[in-house]
Amino acid sequence: MLPERLDSPDAIALRRDYYADVAGSYWRRHITDAEIDEGLADDDAALLTAPTGEFAVGRHDGEAAACGGVLLLDAERAELTRVFVRPAFRGTGGGSALLTALEDAARRLGARRMVLNTRLDLVGARTLYTRHGYREIPAYCEGPYMDVWYGRELVHGADGAAA
Repeated sequence: MLPERLDSPDAIALRRDYYADVAGSYWRRHITDAEIDEGLADDDAALLTAPTGEFAVGRHDGEAAACGGVLLLDAERAELTRVFVRPAFRGTGGGSALLTALEDAARRLGARRMVLNTRLDLVGARTLYTRHGYREIPAYCEGPYMDVWYGRELVHGADGAAA
C-alpha cells in the first residue's frame, strides 16, 4: 500500500469504482458514468494530498485492488475516507492491509486519533472497522449519507513515533 497521486490512472479508476459501488448500493441500482462524474466533481478529494491528507492505492499481484484516504480534521484527528476494496479482492486481507497503511499515514501526519463515518447498510465495512478496534462515537459531522460514526486511538511509542 503506497501513497498515490489522485490523477494516476489506477487512482482514478479506483475512485470511480468506489463511487459506483457505494452509490449503487445506496440507490439500489446501476450508477451511470455521468452520475459518477457528477459525484466525483464535488468530492473534495484534492484535500487528500500533503499537507492535509494522503491517498493510497493497494495492489494485489500488481493489479490495483484497493484505495483509501486520510484527511486531517485538526491537530489531533484524522478522518478515514473512501476506503474501498474491489469485489474481486475482498476476503484476501486487503482491507486490513489498507487500514494499517492508512493509520500509519495518519500518524505521519501527526494524528493521534482516527475517526470515520459510514452508512448502516455497509455491513462489510462496519465489520472491518470494528474488527480493527474502531468503536461507535458521537457524530463529529453530519451529512446525508452518514448513519454511524467510529473512532480509534492511534498507538504511538513513548517517543511519539508510531509504534
